[in-house]
This record gives sequence, C-alpha cells and structure tokens, in this order.
Amino acid sequence: MHTVLIDDDMTSIFLMRLLLQREEFADSITSFQSAQEALGYLQQAPVPELPKVILLDLNMPVMNGWEFLEALQPVAPHVLDHTRIYILTSSLAQTDLTRAAQNPLVTRLIHKPLDKSEIELIKSETTE
Repeated sequence: MHTVLIDDDMTSIFLMRLLLQREEFADSITSFQSAQEALGYLQQAPVPELPKVILLDLNMPVMNGWEFLEALQPVAPHVLDHTRIYILTSSLAQTDLTRAAQNPLVTRLIHKPLDKSEIELIKSETTE
C-alpha cells in the first residue's frame, strides 16, 4: 500500500516510516517536509501513483494541515476516490477534533505518536 507522510519534522517522519515498515503497513512510503510539495505531488500524480493513505501533520510552517486540505479541494474528487487522509497531531484542542470530524476530506484525527493499534485500525479502514 502506497502511503504519503506529510510532516515538517524529520524525526517524526523517520519514526513513522520505521513503524510503518515494522508493521508491514506500506510497501511504498513517500514523505514530504512541506505541505506545498505534497500538494504539488498530489495535483500531478496519475491515478495509479496516488497513495492509499496520507498521514498529515497539522502544525507546519508556511502551509499547515488545514490550509493543505483547503488547497486540495479542487482535486479532492480525483484524490479521494483512491486515498484516505488521516490527520496526525499532538494537539489536544477540541476544535481540531471537531474540525476534522466535519471535514469530508478527513477520515479521522489521530493523536501522536502513531502506534500499532492505530496502524491496525487504518489497515482495516482502507481494506473496506
């Protein structure tokens, strides 16, 4: 399963990549430290190259996770036919949870750090 990680923190990307590989979650992992780069990739990617899962950090400079989701709107139908977006955040703000639940692009909000049980849940949701 192709997975895209979007997080400005290289340590977080490294740890998520390690966990996803250890749990045999993804056969292909593409990571971006910039939401803008990830957006460009998704806008240009042919359908067979679209990821099955996107793990999106909320708190990033220049373009945060919410801004990324807003910018993704024009290509959302093309992307969402093939991709599920999960927000990863260390924020405990109820507003983020509510906003994620109300956003049709977001499958679910997950509190960092990502763990084995969340990976199993994502696996089950993506094979439905």
